[in-house]
Amino acid sequence: MLVPLLLVLAQEPQQAAPSPVARVEVTPSSAEVQVGQAIQMQARAVGTDGQPVPTARIRWFANGNGGTVDSTGLVKGGFIGTTQITAVAVVPGTKNALGSASVRIVPAPAARVEFVDAPTRVVAGTRLTLLTAVFSAQGDRRSDEVVYSSSNPRAASVTPDGRLNALAAGRAVITARAGAASATLPIDVLGNTVASVRLTPGQTTVRTGDVVAFSASATQANGTGLAGVATRWSVAGGQGVGMIGPDGSFVAETPGSYTVTAEIGGRTADALVTVTPRKAGRGFEVLGRVPVPVRAAEVWIHPDGKCAYLTTISDRVYAIDVSDPKAPRIVDSMMTDARLVNDVMTTEDGKYGVFSREGSSNRKDGIVVFDASDACHPKPVAQYTETVSGGVHSSYVYKGYVFLTDDATGSMRVIDIRDPLQPREVARWQTEQVTEGRYLHDIAVTDGIAYLSYWDDGLVVLDVGNGVKGGSPENPKFVSQFKYDLDALYARVDEYWGLSARGTHTAWRAGKYVFIGDEVYASRPSTGLKDGNDLTFGRLQVLDVSNLEKPKLVAWYEPTDGGVHNIWVAGDTLYMGNYQGGARAVDISGELKGDLLRQGREMAWTYTADDKGAKPRATFAWGAVVKDGTIYVPDINTGLWILRLEPKGAPTP
Repeated sequence: MLVPLLLVLAQEPQQAAPSPVARVEVTPSSAEVQVGQAIQMQARAVGTDGQPVPTARIRWFANGNGGTVDSTGLVKGGFIGTTQITAVAVVPGTKNALGSASVRIVPAPAARVEFVDAPTRVVAGTRLTLLTAVFSAQGDRRSDEVVYSSSNPRAASVTPDGRLNALAAGRAVITARAGAASATLPIDVLGNTVASVRLTPGQTTVRTGDVVAFSASATQANGTGLAGVATRWSVAGGQGVGMIGPDGSFVAETPGSYTVTAEIGGRTADALVTVTPRKAGRGFEVLGRVPVPVRAAEVWIHPDGKCAYLTTISDRVYAIDVSDPKAPRIVDSMMTDARLVNDVMTTEDGKYGVFSREGSSNRKDGIVVFDASDACHPKPVAQYTETVSGGVHSSYVYKGYVFLTDDATGSMRVIDIRDPLQPREVARWQTEQVTEGRYLHDIAVTDGIAYLSYWDDGLVVLDVGNGVKGGSPENPKFVSQFKYDLDALYARVDEYWGLSARGTHTAWRAGKYVFIGDEVYASRPSTGLKDGNDLTFGRLQVLDVSNLEKPKLVAWYEPTDGGVHNIWVAGDTLYMGNYQGGARAVDISGELKGDLLRQGREMAWTYTADDKGAKPRATFAWGAVVKDGTIYVPDINTGLWILRLEPKGAPTP
């Protein structure tokens, strides 16, 4: 982290003498280490005479993503990323001198190969391209060259790069190999008796972003159908962007006329899709405002809808009367020992609430339980710090339990607050494959399933009472994980702005989808942002969890003018705090597939800034909470905004 290094520099004597150290040589100056492995760095403080400075003491710091360094200069690879290693030469009474090196953390060797949407039954004459994914033992995606081979080339041949050609009736086993890892795919090849192929629907008109579920059926010469055989799909025309998956699901991201073709055993059928613009645009109406003198953080609405709780990047939680959204007013507050009060949430019945703490003066952070029975005048009644004194960034209240993040260990802790006056820890869970630099950022629980936004570890899904794996709040059980290469995804950010912090930040379950948001910060200052705002980026990724044990990426939304922070889904609309991009609303109706921004699903946005607040005229929206159609958006710089989305069909400017 950069902060400890800044603290060391700040500890220099104000009238420090010039350092006798002319330079600090760090070797190697650049290096590469695999996840789970380590490399020893060396540093030498050299004086103006070119000789070592014997009085210099070396202190080591790591800043960036993926690696850690100990007091001896041993760098350990925790997650994929690039870490800047800094050696500080400290000579008492003089200014410090610095030297640095760059260490790239790369995936461990291939340990697993998986076929993706692979066919198991094909008709002779069918040609397909096989797809695979390669993973390390830690679940990191690799880009190895995969080599394919067939056990029976007479029935089904395959080129080394995966182009399958079904030739004659028989059975073949296709092997995909990457390094020492391999996977096999049994394929049955049927004799080609296909006389015709029928494609439904044959013609359709949809909007951009609407998914069309095509179905292809083969009929044999004797008039009977041939079921369960692979179809080769393709898309042409459109003068834009259209795509179709191996299951026949088609979506267009730009308007036009597209021809979809289905091929089975050399026989084809076509369908025409006319795609029109989506026209999802609507507007936000600002109902009310509550500027505050300190930087704001999260907001929560009491179940009775009469009062809101606004946390701060400070030492307080405001209670705001929102019974009239057009005339909100601060009516009370809860003061606490903290530099950051991040999350706040009540129990389902609204009788009690919990807020999290970081940066307390006595280094005992944890959570505070408050009595919310008088919604606009909450009173702290208990706290829990025993096992989470190192800080709680996020917490989630669910059926008498608090699921929270432990900053110190990167673990999830479960605190029983069924007796609110005596909270107690009942469970702990953490990822174990990689421990160096492990960090859990956020937790959400829906229907007994916990969705953990685990930063470098991606999304982790646990059973905490649903029953799918026999889990409970006291005994969480692992269900699945979706891990991805954050550095590769944000390589363009790194190229232009430098990549600072980035990770899986938040998650929200709605229907068969989990929406996960990435938090991404630039490391170099932007000339386009003023007043101390950070430059943020990030993508909202949409996972299909119809099979909860195998989350599948199906769509994404990446705003062009701000990062993705906290989100909220209500009905067919997703709301988000877009940081410097303000507040956003996105149409998530129907089936989701592909690039939601390019499809025109962005509905509304507004900059949450005016001449009031802790930092006027500087938008930095944190998130959104929706209650009875009213949208509450906390902005770090300007306080609380209360909005309403125009109804469908309303005119927009």
